[in-house]
Amino acid sequence: MKKENTLSVQEWLPFEKILENGIIQMKNKKYIKIMKVLPINYNLKSQMEKESILNSYKIFLKTCSFDMQILIQSSKENLEKHISKIKSQEKFEKENIKKIAENYIQYIKDLNRLKKSSNKNFYIIIQNQTQEEIENIIVEELNDNYFKIKECLARCGNIVKDISSHEEIKELLFSFLNNRIFLEK
Repeated sequence: MKKENTLSVQEWLPFEKILENGIIQMKNKKYIKIMKVLPINYNLKSQMEKESILNSYKIFLKTCSFDMQILIQSSKENLEKHISKIKSQEKFEKENIKKIAENYIQYIKDLNRLKKSSNKNFYIIIQNQTQEEIENIIVEELNDNYFKIKECLARCGNIVKDISSHEEIKELLFSFLNNRIFLEK
């Protein structure tokens, strides 16, 4: 019987190291940068605002002439704080309001049980495009592209958050690779 050569998890993962500025060096000598996008509620905007947002988004797509990946990550929403807040306020209400609060709590629990309440996180992942192997040039290119994305999406009303600390990146990579565990949190 031939023994197979098995790899450790560290050898299997495509990540080499996390640089100080939040850029991740991959094992294939590529570099990536991950940013989080805080969305707007498009449906609550007026028709004129919606048109302005769409035009800004078109400019964003035309301006960003580099490869990017948009990742949407859903996770089950923890509604316990919300429910406990309702219960604490319920004590001071009249009987008919208490009944409405109980029905509302049951509705929230049913939504959560059916997994219809979720939190969505939006990320943009960019990769270096240059053929250079000099780390400083690669980091500068990724940071330039990050600021270009940030500026364009700000015109749409979005906030772009730089994910740069080692802990944030490790937690994010963990959530990408261990989706089932992350969703149960």
